[in-house]
Amino acid sequence: MASRGRAKTVVHFPTTHQRVVDELGQRIVGGAWEPGDALPVEDVLAAGIGVSRGILREAVKALVAKGMLRVRPRTGTRVLPPEHWNHLDRDVLRWKQARDATALLRDTGELRRIVEPEAARLAAHRAGPDDVRVLYDSLAAMEAAAAAPGRSGYVEADIAFHRALLDASGNRLLGSLGRAVDIALEHSFVVSTRTPGAVEASLPRHRAVVQAVEAGDPVAAAAAVLSVIEAAEREIAQSPGSPGDTRHGTV
Repeated sequence: MASRGRAKTVVHFPTTHQRVVDELGQRIVGGAWEPGDALPVEDVLAAGIGVSRGILREAVKALVAKGMLRVRPRTGTRVLPPEHWNHLDRDVLRWKQARDATALLRDTGELRRIVEPEAARLAAHRAGPDDVRVLYDSLAAMEAAAAAPGRSGYVEADIAFHRALLDASGNRLLGSLGRAVDIALEHSFVVSTRTPGAVEASLPRHRAVVQAVEAGDPVAAAAAVLSVIEAAEREIAQSPGSPGDTRHGTV
């Protein structure tokens, strides 16, 4: 069920354009139009949403840029299959989270297993004193948030730690990837930290990552971050209300 394990994101749209992009994007991800379907004619769709044709056209352009729509003369505006979508786009990630939280958690875990151990290896080879300092600062922020009432700010600090690790790899593409998947990481971390004891157990694992990077030990760094990922997967499976929590019925 899509609602299980969901880290609800509340979004406020400062412009009508952004609101329309969001509404159309959610409809596409939600299956209101199947791949290959043509969107309703412009006048009808604009009237149904309550906006001008000009605003609708700009929203369509934004979704074309995300790989979700294609505009062709005579055939109109058609929905593209998901393999064409930019799944690292922040809006697409948010829409996927709202529609199918289970799939996003799975995809995020698989991506982390592929990327983070190698990033840790590279960081152990390449990280300079400033990179190590940022990692320690992020760890300190996690520890402070873990001790705060309600653990306010813990997830944000955890995301900052993993972004810093990707940055420390010295590979700019990995650094950009970390910033692109913030929403997916937030969703995963919110679910995993619901499990009792998860936060307390996570801190020494993160410290082991920093220490291995600082020591220039790529094997230990990769193993340490893989331990963090594997623990998060277990915690997600056990988290109250998560897709793997059978106490709430069959998903």
